[in-house]
Amino acid sequence: MDTILDLKQVSKIYKSGERTLTVLDNIHFSIAAQSTLSIVGPSGSGKTTLLGLCAGLDRSTSGTVELHGTKLNGLNEDQLAAVRNRYVGFIFQNFQLLPTLTALENVMVPLELRGEKNIRPRALDLLDKVGLAERSHHYPTQLSGGEQQRVSLARAFSNQPRILFADEPTGNLDAETSEKVVKLLFDLNREAGTTLVLVTHDLDLAAKTQRIIQIKGGKIVE
Repeated sequence: MDTILDLKQVSKIYKSGERTLTVLDNIHFSIAAQSTLSIVGPSGSGKTTLLGLCAGLDRSTSGTVELHGTKLNGLNEDQLAAVRNRYVGFIFQNFQLLPTLTALENVMVPLELRGEKNIRPRALDLLDKVGLAERSHHYPTQLSGGEQQRVSLARAFSNQPRILFADEPTGNLDAETSEKVVKLLFDLNREAGTTLVLVTHDLDLAAKTQRIIQIKGGKIVE
């Protein structure tokens, strides 16, 4: 399979005065297209920071991140946004739905940003796939946590991403709801042929992916 994500000697260092904090230290790995991978590790190990670098939401201090053949280092914010909109889907632990938009409108946002036409039917179809077609006109505050995460799943797949990043996708859900969301996530991912990279504390969830990377103290450990 082709490589869709490649990190070489990636570090992330924050400076405050004369003090430095190394969050990620010399990270190196690659991911094959259409594969599934989980990143696990204790709180504060750098998992979410790593996910943000991979998705082009943040910049590394050193090293290179190459996503779908494009080196993210050196791109300006507009260029990074264009890469994300074209190739990336993202699912957040706290859903990150726009509160003033309905479920349907939230799903349509990535498509509108791409300037696509006739997007309503596609968005409705995705909401139907996650079991929320009848709640398409509800606002986030009118939805349960599980329903909000299902809307965010539909939104993440709306622009047909080549790679999907999920940051603790079940972190704010109860066990029963988590199980349903995880099944939807993997079913949609399989159907779309998307690469899946997720950060999780849940080792049972991590075990569902083809590969696991463990981060500790900002480094990959075997």
